[in-house]
Amino acid sequence: MYPEELRYSTEHEWARLENGRVRVGITKFAADRLSDVVFVELPPVGTEVQFMQPFGVVESVKAVSDLYAPVSGKVVEVNEALKDHPEILNQDPYGEGWLVVIEPTDLSELQKLLGRDEYLKLIGEA
Repeated sequence: MYPEELRYSTEHEWARLENGRVRVGITKFAADRLSDVVFVELPPVGTEVQFMQPFGVVESVKAVSDLYAPVSGKVVEVNEALKDHPEILNQDPYGEGWLVVIEPTDLSELQKLLGRDEYLKLIGEA
């Protein structure tokens, strides 16, 4: 349910290192808490994002939540499928429900994030 190879933020985003870039999404915990996602606002490709600063918004029938960048850098890919099908975030948060891919300016920021076990303690599932 919470992949071992990912890094996790305290704001419930995940980060996966892929060939020097970082793919970002929200955790299953966040997706479950939001329940039915109805809208996702993501930055355009080329946007500079800063470590743990908001870069987008996810809206559900329950709440509107900011999305936080797990690393600083430039957005190089955006999951366009979420515009028409935001429910993918609920259905597949670690696969098809990814949000953006960031070209990081400082990969060491990943070490500031939580490992799987630390994240499970944070959410009370350890």
